[in-house]
Amino acid sequence: MKFRIFILSAIICIVGTSFHKVNIEWKQLEHGLYYASVILTDKSIAGDSKVDILKIDPDYFQFKLICAGEKKNESKKISDLAKDNDLIAAVNAGMFKLEDDFKTCTGYMKNFQYVNNPLLNKAYKNIVAFNAKDTSVPEAQIIDMTCQDWNKLKTKYNSFSQGIRMVNCETKNTWQLQEKRWSMVLIGEDRSGNMLFIFVRSPYRVHDFIDHLLAMPIQLKRLMYLEGGPEASFYLNHPLSSIEKCGSYESGFNENDNNKEYWNIPNIIGIQRKK
Repeated sequence: MKFRIFILSAIICIVGTSFHKVNIEWKQLEHGLYYASVILTDKSIAGDSKVDILKIDPDYFQFKLICAGEKKNESKKISDLAKDNDLIAAVNAGMFKLEDDFKTCTGYMKNFQYVNNPLLNKAYKNIVAFNAKDTSVPEAQIIDMTCQDWNKLKTKYNSFSQGIRMVNCETKNTWQLQEKRWSMVLIGEDRSGNMLFIFVRSPYRVHDFIDHLLAMPIQLKRLMYLEGGPEASFYLNHPLSSIEKCGSYESGFNENDNNKEYWNIPNIIGIQRKK
């Protein structure tokens, strides 16, 4: 009996963890910029179960926060925003409030002198910061407000966007288990200080998807949620790789894989080569 229980437990363990085993083959686009596409063996209920990851070294690339409110423009597709601002790659800068002009971030957002939302969202706990004021801090990082000194770090950068924390300071999954699933775009930071644009069109439960990323050999240190469903957007325009991907599925809102076009969004984070 004990032997049978042991065998059953081993089978459950293998079934429960085998889908985590994926290889990462980085394609170098240029110094400081790498792209990888990973197909998860844990298949989604829709789509190709593919994850797109762009790894960016802040020593070679400058991060830009583009806000419709600052530009005094209407929301646009990410492809148009990227072309208008000469960006090589871009993702959503975060969720936005579905009220007023639809241009205000749901968390704290500031770009140099422009303030999109002056209020910290106490539930979010992560803030991506870039455009450092001096060399005492990294060029870009994801700040965890529970284990880092926000009062000090907020004086060290010019650009900020706050979002939901997905892993804590010990790199543990913090997303509550739930059955809802959707397309999503995230921003991460690895242990070497590279920033990661991460996109998955196929819908996954968020907690499960975080576990997939933590199991990948990408040395994930921080992870912040940006957007989900049809609004989730990933854009890359490079001579060696041109990729335009939009989300679709969202539980309780758009439960299909039919969306084929970018939705208009107000705020994006993009990159330019440093001069």
